[in-house]
Parts: sequence; structure tokens; C-alpha cells
Amino acid sequence: MATITTEGVRHVANLARLEFNKEEMEHFTDQLARILGYIGKLNELETDEVPPTSHIHPHQVFIMGSETEASHVAKPDVVKPSYPREELRAREITAVELTESVYARIAEVEPHVKGYLTLTKDLALEQASRADAGFQNGDDMPALAGIPIAIKDVICTKGVRTTCASKILETFVPPYDATVMKKLHAQGIVMIGKTNMDEFAMGSSTENSAYQITHNPWDLDTIPGGSSGGSAAVVSADTAICSLGSDTGGSIRQPAALCGVVGMKPTYGRVSRYGLVAFASSLDQIGPFTKDVTDCALLLNAICGSDTMDATSVDVPVPDFTQSLINDVKGLKIGIPKEYFTPALDSEIAQQVHTATAVLEALGATVEEISLPHTEYAIATYYIIAPAEASANLARYDGVRYGYRNENPEDLIDMYKRTRSEAFGEEVKRRIMIGTFALSAGYQDAYYRKAQKVRTLIKSDFDAAFEKVDVIATPTSPTPAFKIGERTDDPLQMYLSDVMTTPASHAGLPGISVPCGFVKNGLPVGLQLLGAPFAEKKVLRVAYTFEQNTDHHRQKPKIGT
Repeated sequence: MATITTEGVRHVANLARLEFNKEEMEHFTDQLARILGYIGKLNELETDEVPPTSHIHPHQVFIMGSETEASHVAKPDVVKPSYPREELRAREITAVELTESVYARIAEVEPHVKGYLTLTKDLALEQASRADAGFQNGDDMPALAGIPIAIKDVICTKGVRTTCASKILETFVPPYDATVMKKLHAQGIVMIGKTNMDEFAMGSSTENSAYQITHNPWDLDTIPGGSSGGSAAVVSADTAICSLGSDTGGSIRQPAALCGVVGMKPTYGRVSRYGLVAFASSLDQIGPFTKDVTDCALLLNAICGSDTMDATSVDVPVPDFTQSLINDVKGLKIGIPKEYFTPALDSEIAQQVHTATAVLEALGATVEEISLPHTEYAIATYYIIAPAEASANLARYDGVRYGYRNENPEDLIDMYKRTRSEAFGEEVKRRIMIGTFALSAGYQDAYYRKAQKVRTLIKSDFDAAFEKVDVIATPTSPTPAFKIGERTDDPLQMYLSDVMTTPASHAGLPGISVPCGFVKNGLPVGLQLLGAPFAEKKVLRVAYTFEQNTDHHRQKPKIGT
């Protein structure tokens, strides 16, 4: 693979319509050289006969196979959501009172956590009043009616500012709702506000927001994970009952683990991406953050389903996910991939995950070691495919207002380069540069096509594994939450934060992170459970069983108490 030089970086910057001074040019040259050096490990693999995977299942319709259920399990447990759904229906509390209590909590802890970019109190109280009217009239109210929910600021919300935590969209107010928002509004939810994130969902710590850094409620000196760190933090801090995030390479699962909440990435194509501002189109997927697995199932019921507005949406039946909340794992096989337990994995996290799988084994599951041999290549593959798709998706953002008139096209190009360079943050520019380089003439086969072939190998590993086991269990993050600022000068080290989550993203698999313990300094640990495509019910069943037989999800951070 190519050696990057300052002149090469200057050429790529011109292709990406970015403008750097001499110091910035040297800075990006050093960083890109290190990152591309790491990506070069893909050359270790022989891929001449391997077909490339550009999309996991862009045009297929999956036939839903039968679930592997224990024959003696007849019905799911009677489950009660952690949010006050029954209290609302019994009129023991009103939706307005519940919403006011959430905003009171926000006033108390938000100055410390900084999880929100925009609060929508007037709209929320209006929505809560409508829900109360329905309850008062005895209407048949949907499951999420009156429930306060926060929305990641990468999801379009009609009439409410959507910035993607970027200066380039600082004043953008969408004229339409994302499909998931239409579905939630049909449920009668109460939208509390839009949550902070890494700019354009590019990051693992929520330190890359153009507006503020979100803090982990368990330790305000540490990061909440990313890029959906705001959505995870507000659920953890009780400033929302639940929230939506997006997951490209782990951006729901990793912050869920670090903030001690439940976070799930559905199968790619299970939830419409229409109205989700694109980062990497073949990887992005919307999913929920919740207090527990029951709430996760209820939110999935609301947001899943095919959508003609999204060409990558898959038309498969959407089951009632609450029917998978069965406190029983007898008859299920759980695979533990040996490649996830390397010296780079924090020893305390490894211990907590092994303890968690021992719980499942004691409850009747069969636990066995498996191999996913191409795991070590997942990060290198991700940091070609995701930046390449991002460089194309972000090419539309030029900051030039409609109606601009100038007879000299060179002036327009100069304005374009200057505006993008000023408005995009460093991480976004770095990924645009990586992606532009990977797609540039002479390098596309060596980088992007090579990565697509390795993606095929990663997906094949999972396909083979799911012929033997029902669910795969791994750590969600290789380390607990790290200190704010600890990795900002080392982007490659930051990228490795997603080493446990990116493989499943390449394969488009459903995955959930559930709290499974704590390290000695009190920070939470997440257990990641992965299933075959569209096997969310199995994943939820194992997660629910683990949750019902442990109490990790009931622990709360001390902030504000």
C-alpha cells in the first residue's frame, strides 16, 4: 500500500475541497501515515478469489427461520416496563407530571453531564398534554404514549434543529421527520430534546462535538463513549426514560456499556434509515438506549419495519419483541470467540464477561469456545469503508447558500474549500481525507475494494459460527470509560476503542450491550450479545434471562444524589 507524503496529503485535500495551512498539513500527514500504516495489515490476507461485499443484503428478502426455543417454555414472563407505563394508564401520574419531573432532573444534572444540544420543553409539554387527554378519555393508547424520549441529533426532526453536532449544520431545521420519528409520534411519545454526539457520528468518545463534551454520569472526568454518547448519558443520568441513537461501528453498544445502560443495534435494514443523516450508508443503523431489556423490546416494536423511502430497508416481518422476554436459556448454545480475549482486553472486563457467561451456563445454556479468525482485521477494514462512504456523503456539505451568484467558478471553489475547512472539526476532516485517499485514482482497488473483500471474510466467519451456536457473547468495549482528553491526540488508539463492536457491523448483525458488572473503580462493564441476521428475538431472550438473574442494571450513578 502507498506511503503518504505531504504532497500526497495536499493533493487529497484538494480532491476533498479542504484547505490546510503548513502546520495542519504536517499534522495530517503524520496522522494519516500512521493510520494508513495500520490499515496496511490487510495486505496479510490473500483475497484474489474473494468477492467484495458492498452491502450486507441490499435487495434480498430473508425468510424467517424458526427460533431455537426450549420445548418446555410455553409463554414469556409477565413483564413490566421500567418506565411508569402502568402508572400513566392507572392515572397515578400524568404525562405532564412525568415530563416536568424529567425537566427538573435535567435542571439538576445537565450542567454536569452535558448530554443535550437542544431541549424542546414547549413541544414536550404539548405532546404530554395530548397523551393525558387520550388516557383521560379511555382511548386505547400505544405502549409508548406519554413516555419522555431523547433523540440523537443525527436524526431529522421536523421543525426542530438538527445539527449532527457540527457547525456546518448549526442552523439546519429539517422540513420533515425521519421515519423513526413518524413511528414514535404515532406512538404518542414525548420528545425531550436532541442529544449531543461526535460530529456526524464520527468518534468513540463524544469529544468531537462542535459544541460541548458530554461527561459520563458514573465519573464526570471520563467519556461516555460515542458517537451516541449523549443518548447513552441522558438515560444513565435519568434525564430521559429512553433514547434513540445510531450505530455505525459500535456507536450504540459501546456507549451503552460505558454508561451502564442497555443499547441495541438491530440488524442492518431492520429499521429505516430515512431521515438519518448519513455517515457510512452500508453500516449505519438506528437503535434504542433503555434502562432494561424490556424497554428495549418495546422501543424496537415501535421503530422496526420496512420503508419504501429507504432502499436498504428489508421487508421482513416484525415480530412482537416482547414475546422473546423469556427467563430461560435452556437449549441455547452460546459461543465465546477466542479472538476477543487478547492481552489488549482489560483483565477486569474479561473477568466480568466470563462471570456473566458462567451465569448463563448455570441457567442451562451451553457455552463453548468458537473462532472468528478475521476479527483482528475488522478495525482496519472499517477505517477504509466508513471514511470512504463518509467522504462521498459529506461532499454535499459546502456551506454555500442557495442562490449564491458568482461568474467566476474559482471563487466558488475557494469559498467551498474555506467553508468546509472552517466548519468541519478535525476528526471529520481526518476521515474525509482517509476516505478520499482510499477512493482516489490508483488506490481504490488497493484500499476500498480490498476492504470490501475482507468484509466478506469477516461476514463468512459469523455465518459459519451461527451454524454452530445461537448467540455469540463478547465484551462490548476493551476498556472501561477512559479519561476525557486521554486519547484525543492519538486517533488510532481512539479507533481501537471499537475493536469489539466493528466486526458485527461489517456483517450487519443485531447486537445488544447489557450491564454485566463493574471494575474496581466503579465504572460499568457491558456484555455484548450478537445474533444472526434478524435473530433479535434470540438476542433479547438471552439478554433478558441474564438481566433477570442479576442486578447490574439496577445500579445507578451517584451524580445528583
